[in-house]
This record gives sequence, structure tokens and C-alpha cells, in this order.
Amino acid sequence: MNDYPVIIRPSPEEYPEWFAGEIELVQYNDLIGGLADSFDKTLPFLQQLNDDDLIYRYAAGKWSIKQIWQHINDVERILCYRALRYAREDATVLSGFNENRYAEVSNADDTRFENILLEYTAIRNASIALFKGFTPDMLFFKGTAGRSTMTTRSVGYLILGHEIHHVHTIKKRYLNRRQ
Repeated sequence: MNDYPVIIRPSPEEYPEWFAGEIELVQYNDLIGGLADSFDKTLPFLQQLNDDDLIYRYAAGKWSIKQIWQHINDVERILCYRALRYAREDATVLSGFNENRYAEVSNADDTRFENILLEYTAIRNASIALFKGFTPDMLFFKGTAGRSTMTTRSVGYLILGHEIHHVHTIKKRYLNRRQ
């Protein structure tokens, strides 16, 4: 038996339509289980990538896999902060962030990938702990960042869908050259 309430998939009314593509990628109907299972599958996948994979860009101006994964780390941190603010019924409208600028100044390409993955591990464990700590009521509290109003639980599903989206992109656009 779980020591936390099962956090089921949010309904489309709980998040803006522009997040639907990523949230709908999530095939789990238990957020905590999905975050843990996705991590257990994704970490070994990332660990088997070689140095050429990690710095490859499939087109000019595209991020490397190292930059993508630092982006995953940054976004998960930011979204967890938002989820915490929403769960605590903080009505402050939070600002957005420029993901391209974050990637540009992240220094990811000069960072050991093992360190990026250590950060990923720490962030994911913290995310799971955060969502386990929310009461069922807190999952339905809403907050706003930029022009996006959503429930706490939909933020969790966005975290998971965002990762799934980028893993698909890595497999399709970055690793298909191996064949």
C-alpha cells in the first residue's frame, strides 16, 4: 500500500491548452509512480549515451543533449517551486522564464554529464517527496505563472510529460543517426 494518495491524471480544465501536448504524453494514472518509473527507465538510457551523443546537435541552433538535460533539471525545479506555491494557496502571479537564455548560460556543454545526472537524481527525489507531501485538497489548488493558470497536480503531470517529450526528441532527432 502506498504511503501517499494516488495522484490521478488532471482533467483538461485544470491546465492551459498549450500544455496539453506534453501532459497527454503521460501514460501513468499515478503521478508518484509515474515520476519514479520514468526516472528508473530514463536514467539508464541517459547513462549509456556516449560523448559524441551528448554534444551532437541535429541542426544549427539546436541544443545538445547535455543542454536538453540541464533544461529538464531547470524546468523540473521551476515547476516544483510553482507547485509548492500553488499548494500553499499563494495567489501571487509568478513570472515566466526564458528557457533559451537558461540553456545558453547553463554551461551544460562544459559540465560533466555525470554531474547533470546527479542533479537530475536529486531533483527527481525532491519532486517525488514534494508531491507525496501534498494533501488531496492541495492537488486541486490553482495558481498562475505568466498567463498559465493550472492546478498543483497538473504541474506534476507537466513535469513528467515534459521529460517524456524530450526523451522522445532525443531518440528521434539525436540518436537516429546511429543507424
